[in-house]
Amino acid sequence: MTGPTDNTLGWMLDEVLKVPQARHAILLSADGMLRAFSQDIDRDDAERLAAGLSGVQSISRSTAEFCGSPNTPWRQTLIEFAHGYVFLVAAGEGAYLAVSTGEDVDMEAVTYRMHKLVDRLGKELTSPARQDTGSPQ
Repeated sequence: MTGPTDNTLGWMLDEVLKVPQARHAILLSADGMLRAFSQDIDRDDAERLAAGLSGVQSISRSTAEFCGSPNTPWRQTLIEFAHGYVFLVAAGEGAYLAVSTGEDVDMEAVTYRMHKLVDRLGKELTSPARQDTGSPQ
């Protein structure tokens, strides 16, 4: 499993960016920790965005009952801006994949590539919950 300072999965995230107008990709844990980032984004920016997108995902998940049931599983959030989009999808237990794009992006192509990447990576994208690392008593 990769740690927060290890970007060995970064090259895999670059694959999603082959869609025209796709800009950046980050992989984050549920608690907002950066797991991996694409080539053209600075680590500091990626860490800040990972923390923020973790909050977006949490808010999205908390509104599930608006779709009919509080137990409706969250799958994806799309945020639209004047000059682009942010796609946020589930990438395994406790892990999320985010991609930013320009405004004229083929949204279906981005979503398709994101889900194919999640399927391809399987266990590598899973971020298990943090465990207490204290010494045994």
